Amino acid sequence: MARLPYLEADQVAPEYRDMLKRNTNLHKLLVNSPDMARAFNGIGGYIRFKSKLDPRLRELAILQVGWLEKSEYEFTHHVKIGKEFGVTDEDIKGLIAETDGKPSQLEPLARAILRGAREMVRELAMSEATFAEIKQHLSDEHMTDLVLTIAFYCAVVRVLATMQIDNEPSYKEVLQQYPIPGVK
Repeated sequence: MARLPYLEADQVAPEYRDMLKRNTNLHKLLVNSPDMARAFNGIGGYIRFKSKLDPRLRELAILQVGWLEKSEYEFTHHVKIGKEFGVTDEDIKGLIAETDGKPSQLEPLARAILRGAREMVRELAMSEATFAEIKQHLSDEHMTDLVLTIAFYCAVVRVLATMQIDNEPSYKEVLQQYPIPGVK
């Protein structure tokens, strides 16, 4: 159960109701601080709709963060979002294999991006070697977007966990296909 209330549109000042267009528990909780919620939504919106980073690669990086951090909410939401941006079931199986240190059919750039996300989660930063490998394929703008995306979602999973935000039932079906080890 969440540590703060989920607010409905009628509980929020009219100028902030637009932030509840996405009817998720995350957004309903964040509007307890409406200006912070607006800033948060601005970064998330930029990442999803304005970043020039390949959306499939972006979603794979986000999924890697959610999977490693055992964030049911983040992982299940981004499986659905990722599929809208070209992530396939084979990609997700590849991510799981790569996380377990097993080979996958993912292309080298996707594997390197997943490794970079794992390094940022586990070690705080990408290694020199991983950064250099990814940089061979991405511009400075794309590298900046990638690093900030991974860092933002490292923060998001901590917000979800600390606020104990409940996953919506419609997303739980994803866990049947991709059970996260250690998550009930």
